[in-house]
Amino acid sequence: MNFQKKTKHLRRYKDLAELLIKYGQSDLVSSLDIEPYSKEEESRRADPKAEELPNDLEKLGPTYIKLGQFLSTRPDIIPQEYMSELGQLQDNVEPVDYDTIEQIVYRELGTRISKAFNEFKAEPLASASLGQIHFARLRDNRPVAVKVQRPGIREQIFDDLDAFDDIADFLERNTKAGKQFMLTTMLDEFRKSMISELDYLAEAEHQKILGENLAGFRHLKVPKPVDSYTTSKVLTMDFIDGKNIGHLSPIGKTEVRGEKLAKELFEAYLQQILIDGFYHADPHPGNLFITHDGKLALIDLGMVARVHDDLQNNLIRLLIALSEGKGEQTAENALRIGKKTSTADEKNFRKEVIEYVAVYHGSSLEQIETGKIVIGLTKVSARNGIKLPPELVMLGKALLNLDKAAEILDPQFDPNAAIRQNTAILLKKRMRKAMKPSGLYDAMLETKEIVEKFPGRINNIMRILAGNDFTVKLRLMNEPKFLSVVKEASNRLTLGMILAALIIGAALLMRVETTFTILGYPGIAILFFLLAAFGGLILAFRILFPDKDKTNKKQ
Repeated sequence: MNFQKKTKHLRRYKDLAELLIKYGQSDLVSSLDIEPYSKEEESRRADPKAEELPNDLEKLGPTYIKLGQFLSTRPDIIPQEYMSELGQLQDNVEPVDYDTIEQIVYRELGTRISKAFNEFKAEPLASASLGQIHFARLRDNRPVAVKVQRPGIREQIFDDLDAFDDIADFLERNTKAGKQFMLTTMLDEFRKSMISELDYLAEAEHQKILGENLAGFRHLKVPKPVDSYTTSKVLTMDFIDGKNIGHLSPIGKTEVRGEKLAKELFEAYLQQILIDGFYHADPHPGNLFITHDGKLALIDLGMVARVHDDLQNNLIRLLIALSEGKGEQTAENALRIGKKTSTADEKNFRKEVIEYVAVYHGSSLEQIETGKIVIGLTKVSARNGIKLPPELVMLGKALLNLDKAAEILDPQFDPNAAIRQNTAILLKKRMRKAMKPSGLYDAMLETKEIVEKFPGRINNIMRILAGNDFTVKLRLMNEPKFLSVVKEASNRLTLGMILAALIIGAALLMRVETTFTILGYPGIAILFFLLAAFGGLILAFRILFPDKDKTNKKQ
């Protein structure tokens, strides 16, 4: 491998190469020309199991853990069995010692922990690959959670990402699979996600935005950040006193209003995705806490996603079509959202989507999972050369996690019914959003531009017409066939006019007396009638029985 990079990346190249050899496709591996294993070791590793991949990624460090979680949102690349395993990838690591945490807080906040907080627990509440969370109390005794980024984690991740860039660029230039999956583009998406998660100021902003957007949902809660105690590496926020819904015991579940919470959570996500265009992209059960007052808190907002207005409109149509089991409309909306590649097979895509939606819509309530349906749709699209936007894949992953959370809260929850029930509400909210001052200002500015430019455009059109320079350009899919059809139609029209003239002329000649008669009638008039009748029969025959051989030749 001829990578013009620093030697510090050699170990990372080796780690990635080993993963590709163990789990990658043959054309990827053969292009790398690497043999880190003996034949005996290779035969022992020849048939890796999907459940081994999470463990292998965890051993390689936080960047690989995050990469695994990111790949679990790409059903167009990762087989289903691997996606299921990667979806369960744990982000729990050994905690950083308290002395190091104290140094980071001092460096970031400019003051010692003992002066900034009345209380700061040395034992972390949770320890993840990017940071760990400690319980603390502010000077006014307000309970807070303090999230501290692990030392050196940014440098490690950026070094790993540089190595990933080298590998992705090499594979995209030298392998068929690398080009097909557009690895460098995919890696750019992953890099943006990682940079966002490493910036705690961005996460604090996410908390503020989501808290404001969900203010109307009485049973949902989003922790608020403490701005004066927050930097890019330290995030201080409200402490959520409760437990994640994944740890609820059967008795604990009976003590919460699961049906109400599941309904409100799903409605909140429909609003986030289809109205606000900003949503919490990782609502797995571990990020949803039941508080002691019976509310549901959304935590860990490092991973969020945005949906632009045009995509929102199409997503509403797509989700409604899916919920109502309308396969043809689902396919049409998916085509409107996606892009056709050079290998696109639109006819087969429509057929597969109609069959897929029919099977899904016939499923029992227990089998209905909206996230699975959306992810399944992305698989059908990828198989038929239709590239759906990354936002839809991320949405499918979010809905998949949401389905699991809703099932824990209320096993009888029906996401399809929730979508149908909220359709009218969603459309009203979309209309209200469009009528907000910002939307009206945009419309007024566009109207102003049209009005300002309208006279000039009319002058241009009139000048072109006056100069006889007006041209109409037609782009025809099959020009020879089109011209042949036009010619045939013109000939028939001309013949019809001639026949009509003969008939009219014959009728007029019937009044002219002449010595030349046929059956007692003026002879010339009768000849005209006969000629018109013969021509009419030929024209009728050509219309009813076209020349098939000639038609085929034209085609």
